[in-house]
Amino acid sequence: MQTIFVQVKCELGLAYQVADSAVDIEQVSEVHSISGQYDLMLKCFLDDSADIGQFVVDTIQRLDGVKDTFTLIAFKAFS
Repeated sequence: MQTIFVQVKCELGLAYQVADSAVDIEQVSEVHSISGQYDLMLKCFLDDSADIGQFVVDTIQRLDGVKDTFTLIAFKAFS
């Protein structure tokens, strides 16, 4: 399983609409509103064979109201 975090910049006034759409995506486990240059942070779990770039481009960037994304790949979770 691959874990990625996608920061999402939304069109003005559409962050809540984008968040509502993102939570319905199977691979998205958490959606947080954040401060800074981006509006939302999505935690996603992808199959090991999944193409991360293709997932972001075809699934996240196509949500209505998404203006920009920044993707981080997680290597290890510490608990």
